[in-house]
Amino acid sequence: MDVKEKIIEMAKAARAAALAFRSFGTEKKNSLLLAVAEALEADEDAIRRANAEDIAEAKKNGISPAMVDRLDLTPSRFKSMVDGVRHVASLPDPVGETVWKRDMPSGISIVKRREPFGVVAVVFESRPNVFVDTAALALKTGNAIILRGGKEALRTNTALAASVKRSLAAAGAPSAAVQFVDFPGHEAVTELVRATGLVDVAIPRGGEKLIRAMCEAALVPVLKHYKGVCHVYVDSKADLAMALSILDNAKTQRPSACNAAECLLVDKPLAPVFLPMVKAWAADKGVTLHEDGAGVEYLSLDLNVALVDGVDEAIRYINANSSHHSDAIVTSDAGRAEKFLRDVDSAAVYHNASTRFTDGAEFGMGAEIGISTDKLHARGPMGLEELTTYKYVVTGDGALRA
Repeated sequence: MDVKEKIIEMAKAARAAALAFRSFGTEKKNSLLLAVAEALEADEDAIRRANAEDIAEAKKNGISPAMVDRLDLTPSRFKSMVDGVRHVASLPDPVGETVWKRDMPSGISIVKRREPFGVVAVVFESRPNVFVDTAALALKTGNAIILRGGKEALRTNTALAASVKRSLAAAGAPSAAVQFVDFPGHEAVTELVRATGLVDVAIPRGGEKLIRAMCEAALVPVLKHYKGVCHVYVDSKADLAMALSILDNAKTQRPSACNAAECLLVDKPLAPVFLPMVKAWAADKGVTLHEDGAGVEYLSLDLNVALVDGVDEAIRYINANSSHHSDAIVTSDAGRAEKFLRDVDSAAVYHNASTRFTDGAEFGMGAEIGISTDKLHARGPMGLEELTTYKYVVTGDGALRA
């Protein structure tokens, strides 16, 4: 069986699982999620051994420290991953929710109701927790999911897939609801995003190269963000201690994340006072400062610094150079803050807070299927609601259109 045939077979099985899921109520789906969480905890030692082997091979192959960090399923990350599954189980179920209802003069009643997409394909790199996060969200929303991870995390993802698959079967759910593409080669990704009629939406979770390749090959809709070029603008009316604290968190708390700050904008009147503070902080934290990195996603302890003439120029700079992911203003001036929040064209905008909060868990979603910088159909962190589409349910009593 060639790659195309394998992917089509998986997609057909996923489609059948998605149809079966339509009869699963919220209580049944929640019980599945709790079973997944328990299975992962029972298998933690085996999963972490597989992860250690992946990390050792990644280091041997010279993978960058940023990529190794994303790959590392530390004890705290493992716990957060499992806690996320349980949190998703506790969240309201959007499936079947009435968005609006209208009774029309023609005699028909219309209900706009949420329902699952059907089959979701997620292609991701490095971070194995993505496997579990996305699977949990798919199960909660009654979607079947096909996952394709990077080769650097193959052992970890295989162990996670085995744990999830076993827990689904034990709970009486179709095991094809969560599938893992465990064979190598880019052809598998191409066939996934070309499986029209079987795969409803594809979501890439990785670098710009992967996302562009998927978009170029795709025949199914793709929800994406190419990169995270996030800014922190420090206004002349900022509390400088707060500004430095926010910058430190946004840059150094996890520099390999897409919501880490990549550019600091400083209001010119502040430069004589604030820039020396920034340079001292950078020296202490090992951050390399650049003056020519507009629009660069470093994913490391590197930071572009630029001076701007007030909030209006900051907004223009960000709209021209950001990836429209997450951008922040630090100021005590409510008017300037409101202008920034209104006029910066990004998926998430912040006032006196770190960009690192752009995350499904931090937004109360339990986990995220991804972060979108598109404007259709979803934008920003994508959780349960973003994994649903709509159905119009129309009823009448013999109603006829005039």
